[in-house]
Amino acid sequence: MHFFHTSDWHLGQSLYGQSREHEHAAFLSWLLDQITIYQPDALLIAGDIFDTVNPPISAQEQLYRFLAEAHTRQPSLQIIMIAGNHDSGGRIELPAPLLKALRTHVIGRVRWLSAGVLDTEQLLIPMMNQHNEIDSWCLAMPFLRPAEVTAGGQGLPTMEAVTHVYQQLITTAKEQAEGLPLVLMSHAHLLGGATSEESERSIVIGTAEALSTDLFPSDISYVALGHLHRPQSVGQDRIRYSGSPIPMSFSEESYQHQVLHIQLRPDQPAHIESLVIPRAVTMIRISGVLADVLAQLAQLDPTPRAISEQPFLEVRVYPDNAPFPPDTRQQIEATLPTQAVRLIRFRKESWARIGDGDPDHKLTVKEQTPQSLYEKVWSELGHSPDPEVFADFAALIDELNQSEQDVIS
Repeated sequence: MHFFHTSDWHLGQSLYGQSREHEHAAFLSWLLDQITIYQPDALLIAGDIFDTVNPPISAQEQLYRFLAEAHTRQPSLQIIMIAGNHDSGGRIELPAPLLKALRTHVIGRVRWLSAGVLDTEQLLIPMMNQHNEIDSWCLAMPFLRPAEVTAGGQGLPTMEAVTHVYQQLITTAKEQAEGLPLVLMSHAHLLGGATSEESERSIVIGTAEALSTDLFPSDISYVALGHLHRPQSVGQDRIRYSGSPIPMSFSEESYQHQVLHIQLRPDQPAHIESLVIPRAVTMIRISGVLADVLAQLAQLDPTPRAISEQPFLEVRVYPDNAPFPPDTRQQIEATLPTQAVRLIRFRKESWARIGDGDPDHKLTVKEQTPQSLYEKVWSELGHSPDPEVFADFAALIDELNQSEQDVIS
C-alpha cells in the first residue's frame, strides 16, 4: 500500500487582492503528473480544501476538475478528503453521492448514533491496493468543532469530549481492521507543532485546544495531518503535517512545499518520501533604508511576464536619520521593472523593536487574531489568563464561525 498525503490547498485564496488561481492550477497539474508517475493507491487530502466556507465558483471548479481528471488518469485511485477549519463540512459533503463514482470519499463532520455513541462507520474507509483488496484502513477525522463533539450528549468539557471522539474511533478501527495497518487523517493543531505567522487562522487559545500526540498509539502506522502550513513531523516521524502546497503568506516564502509519498510495508515503519512542489510564482521581500531598497529593486529581473506569473513583491522601508520623503512610494514604483513584478505590499517601518529585537518583528491589528488580542487584554490588566474563561471565549468564536457556516449550508 502506498499513498500521497497533502493538505491545506486553500483553493480560492487571494493575497492582498491578488488571485492565486494560476498557482493552484500549476500545483494541481503537477500533482496529476505525480499520480501518473507514482500510481499511488490513494490520495489523502487533510482538510482546508478551500480558503473560506463560501468559496468562489472558480475554486470549486478547480477541485472538481482535478477529481475528475485524477480518476481518468488512474481509475483505481481512491481519494479521501476531510473538512478543515476553513471549510464548511456541509458544503464539501454535498456532492458526496456523485463523487463516489470517482472513488472519492468526502467527510465533512462527525455524527452521533445516540448519546455518546459516535457514528464510526462513516469515518472508517477501507483503503484498497492495486488488486482491489483491503490493504489498510483510513480513520478520517474532520476538524472537530465544540458544537459537534458536545452534541453527543456526553456532558464532558470540550477537550475531554474531543479526546473521547478520537478514542472511540481508534478503538473501533482496531477491532474492525483485524491486524491491517491503520492510517489516521486529521485536521487539528498538535502540541509542539510549529505555526506560520500571518496565514493560519488560530484554532488554539494558549494550548487549550492543542491535541497531544499521546492520542495516536503506536499501532497507528501513519498520522496524516492538516492545518499547520509548515511541513513537519511532531514528536515522531510517523506523525506528519504535509504543509500547504503554495505559500499562503510572505512568512511562508522560505518553506519547501511538498506532497508526501507514504509506503506501508509489513512489520516496518512507514517509509516517507518528500515530493517537492515547484514554485509557480516566486515571492520577494525587500527591506532597508530607501536608498538600499531602490538599489535592490534596480537588480530585479526585468523580464516582462503575464500578470498571473509575476513575482509577488513586499517592500519595507526604514527611515535614514530623516523623515520619509513624501514621494517614497512613487520612487519605489518608478524603479520597478515594467510588467515584471507585482508590488502587493508596501510598508513604512520604524526602528522601534518589539520582542526579540528584530526590526521586522511587528504585528498590526489586522495581523492579530481575536484570541491573541484577548490574551493581550488579560496581560495588560495584570492577570494570568484563566483557562475556563478562555474556553468560553473559544466557544463564542466557534459559535460565530458555525453561524456563518449554517447560513451558507
